[in-house]
Amino acid sequence: MSSETTVPFYSWARAARRDWPRLEKRLESVLHRGEFTAGQAVAELEEGIARYTGAGFAVGCNNGSDALAIMLRAAGIGPGDEVIVPAYTFFSSASSVIHVGAEPVLVDIQPGSYALDPEAVERAITSRTRAIMPVHLFSQMADMVALTKVAADHGLTVLEDSAEAIGMRVQGRHAGLWGRAGVLSFFPTKTLGALGDAGMLLTDDEELARSARMLTVHGRSPDGTRAHELIGWNSRLDEIQACVLLTRLERLEEEIERRAVLAARYTEGLSGIDEVQVPWLRPTVQPGNQVWYVYLAECQRRDELVEFLETRGVGTEVYYPRPLTQQPVLAGRPGVRHPVPVAEASARRAVGLPMYPDLTEAQVDHVVDAVRAFYRGASS
Repeated sequence: MSSETTVPFYSWARAARRDWPRLEKRLESVLHRGEFTAGQAVAELEEGIARYTGAGFAVGCNNGSDALAIMLRAAGIGPGDEVIVPAYTFFSSASSVIHVGAEPVLVDIQPGSYALDPEAVERAITSRTRAIMPVHLFSQMADMVALTKVAADHGLTVLEDSAEAIGMRVQGRHAGLWGRAGVLSFFPTKTLGALGDAGMLLTDDEELARSARMLTVHGRSPDGTRAHELIGWNSRLDEIQACVLLTRLERLEEEIERRAVLAARYTEGLSGIDEVQVPWLRPTVQPGNQVWYVYLAECQRRDELVEFLETRGVGTEVYYPRPLTQQPVLAGRPGVRHPVPVAEASARRAVGLPMYPDLTEAQVDHVVDAVRAFYRGASS
């Protein structure tokens, strides 16, 4: 197969060649300083992400999952508390709650937006509920206007799993800054991706930021005394990943725009196929934007389609094949008690198609043609 008819789910090869001269200079600086964790490059990245998002504080972590647990712990969530989490999300949205001793309460999502359903959230609130954790998935934010109102009405904290949401804003406010804190993941496939694991916590709360920073280094005080005030983790962001992210941050807006062009081409090509539901922007009176981390379509006979696309050289990713309510390790937990029909339907139908700035228009067209060929064959 030619490069235009082999479409991996993700690739940074072309961009890496383009960015290598700038990245090499940063890496040489790290080697010269001999400083490999939580050093100058990490500090520069934290400042850069704070400027980009508008956060008062940005705290580098080893990965997005660590950032979630650190955020919860720094916000005072612990044993006896309940945190409301969508049933359709990556596993760490729930496991991070368990790691701090609290209980995730899994509720349904809104059709098409894949985000917490505010009405389902309200029904799930109990006397033990301490926080609501919206997750911003794929290309748009959750309904933060409605969710923050529910939280305010019940005296709850909002803590955002904004791991996928860099660049997403509603009313000009960046994801992760609608509640008390949020997180970012820089896993390689993310809109801003490292060459390994990396994450960050965002907040405007100075005390929470101070606690979070201590929790990333075994609870050690930042005042230089090396006194340990908390029991934390080893979750420092390393300098090499910070160099990669600083280099990619310089082109982030350009790459977000490129993703939008590719998404529009997908939507144009896939529209009109009865068996395929293309992504859409949730209607809202509050202005917001889409950032295409993933182009997620809902497709009939999804698993067969995935196998067919593989024969055509097209990589895919199933997000997520099981709702959290069907994960074996969560079975029987008290928070798994609410019906989640929308999450279950999405788990059966949703598939991510290749989406990254390296994609060419010809590769997108190849993916579209392959999807159309599958459904033509199915109907003939």
